[in-house]
Amino acid sequence: MPVDSGPTDTKHEDLRSLRIDRSLRDGGEPSGWSRRVILGGISLVGLLGIFALAYRGLSSATPEVEVVRAAAQGNDIAGSTVLSASGYIVAHHKISVNSKVTGRVAWIGVEKGDKVKEGQILVRLENQEFRAQYEQARGAVDSAKARLLQSEHGSRPEEIQQADHNLSEARATAMNDKINLDRARDLFAQGVVSKQSMDDASAKYDASQQRMNSLEQSFQLTKLGPRSEEVLRARGDLLQAEGQMAYAKAQLDATVIRAPVSGTILERTAEKGELVTAQFASGAEGGPRGSVVALADLNDIQVELDIAQDDFAKLSPKQEGIVTLDAFKDRSYKGEIAEMSPEANRQKATVQVKVQILQPDSYLRPEMNATVQFKAKEIPANKSGNQPAYVFVPTAALRDKDGKKFVLLAFNGKALRREVHIEGQRSGGYMVDSLVGGENVITSAPADLQDGQKIRIKGQS
Repeated sequence: MPVDSGPTDTKHEDLRSLRIDRSLRDGGEPSGWSRRVILGGISLVGLLGIFALAYRGLSSATPEVEVVRAAAQGNDIAGSTVLSASGYIVAHHKISVNSKVTGRVAWIGVEKGDKVKEGQILVRLENQEFRAQYEQARGAVDSAKARLLQSEHGSRPEEIQQADHNLSEARATAMNDKINLDRARDLFAQGVVSKQSMDDASAKYDASQQRMNSLEQSFQLTKLGPRSEEVLRARGDLLQAEGQMAYAKAQLDATVIRAPVSGTILERTAEKGELVTAQFASGAEGGPRGSVVALADLNDIQVELDIAQDDFAKLSPKQEGIVTLDAFKDRSYKGEIAEMSPEANRQKATVQVKVQILQPDSYLRPEMNATVQFKAKEIPANKSGNQPAYVFVPTAALRDKDGKKFVLLAFNGKALRREVHIEGQRSGGYMVDSLVGGENVITSAPADLQDGQKIRIKGQS
């Protein structure tokens, strides 16, 4: 009886249709279309790899930067604080009052804190020896004056008359001696007297003749009076004597030490009985003092500040500031920059600035701690009558080179340099000009980033 195998044969045929044709794997060739697809895929993968490597190379050569968006602020920059600095209260002019002469203190009439007027007597020194020198010099002046008057007025009539009488007497004597000489010659010729007697008479006559001639010259000089050179010498002697007297008077006056200006006594460095000198002051116990008091005008007070060189460009002459004291925190004073040192301190990298306190009072004392908040300069209005607005940039965005402030902007894939001026200070940054707001300001970048150099912003592809 025949077996029905229909369903089984059908399954067998289906399985044979799924069997791989080994003739194609072992010796047959794939179609042309399949080969082109395979080669195209391999080429595409290679190109993508090359592009990836090139992109990575270019990305590593382009510096990566971080940016923030500059924010435009209101026009209330004027009067804002651009810098806050601490320093000390100092007297504008502190004067150490010294002695012009060396002497011992006989009296001192001030104490520390006393207010004194200009010219007020502060100290008296012992002056006995200086007074004696002055009296001696004054006597020398009186003597020189008398000699000058004598020289200028010439001889008195009585002196001329006396000289004339002396001359007449000498003439009479000479005439008598001439008669005696002639008589002696006659007697010698007659052999009555010896030659020695005649020689004595001759010598006596010659002496009388010389005396007469001398008195003749003196009489003429007495009538003429002193020579002009003698008058000039007498005047010079008087001038010298007056100079010595003036010097002695100055030394005497210097024993009274007066206040050179009105002010307040800050220090009293000498006591009664101590020796003071203007030459060789000594710091040893009992040695001579170099000064007696120190004083200052406390209505002329300043704040002395050491400003870091990085902040110095924020300040300008006459810039206003508000002064506050650590001792009296509820008090404040208006001030303005009065002095900016022309020389920096190399060791501290600072520049000294002094702020004049405009209306000081008795609360202010030298060497007190003080803080000055400097205000931005007044901003001139533009043509429309409004003050210009400024832009806030973070501290990290502001750069400095050769004393010029600038920022770097990220624009069209490049770094662009833009010079700015600081117009105010805010928490975390500065108010600057030359920007309009909305710019991408670079805050983090390589130190050697140059103007115009290509960049890529962090977080952007």
